[in-house]
Amino acid sequence: VVGEGRNGAEAVDLAVELVPDVVLMDVRMPVLTGIQACGRIKDLVPSAKILMLTMSDEEADLFDALRAGASGYLLKDEPAEAVIDGIRAVHAGHSMIPPQMAAMLVTEFGRLSIEVLRLVARGAANKEIAKTLFISENTVKNHIRNILDKLQMHSRVAAAMYAMRTNLLDQD
Repeated sequence: VVGEGRNGAEAVDLAVELVPDVVLMDVRMPVLTGIQACGRIKDLVPSAKILMLTMSDEEADLFDALRAGASGYLLKDEPAEAVIDGIRAVHAGHSMIPPQMAAMLVTEFGRLSIEVLRLVARGAANKEIAKTLFISENTVKNHIRNILDKLQMHSRVAAAMYAMRTNLLDQD
């Protein structure tokens, strides 16, 4: 079943009605932006995979879309075959991001890891960190696990001590 919404609000309503496997949506939409609609769809139909197809190559849109729950982000100048491959990839549970935008994600991931470490050093719980950084608790756990692996440490306390010794808390 295929549905087509003329704006973000209609996209949300259709997703609730049709419970799609994959939603293909633009970032720029009237009434609700594609990013706002993405977040609402993920709340109301968590099983839906969302692939943003847009002209926007702005890093803020990419990050906001991924934070809202998008599984992929493709630019409209991609060939039709790439869009079809993207739909298949997100349907299969994979992420789809253009290579030219992947470097931005690596930079953002590093920045978020540092912010997570700072908040851990201040004694914040995972739920508080997630709320502060507008990410999920699972993402916080992943960041903490990666931080501990990279620092070759076995506890949050050791990581917090490292953050204090390296003056990470003074860099606000």
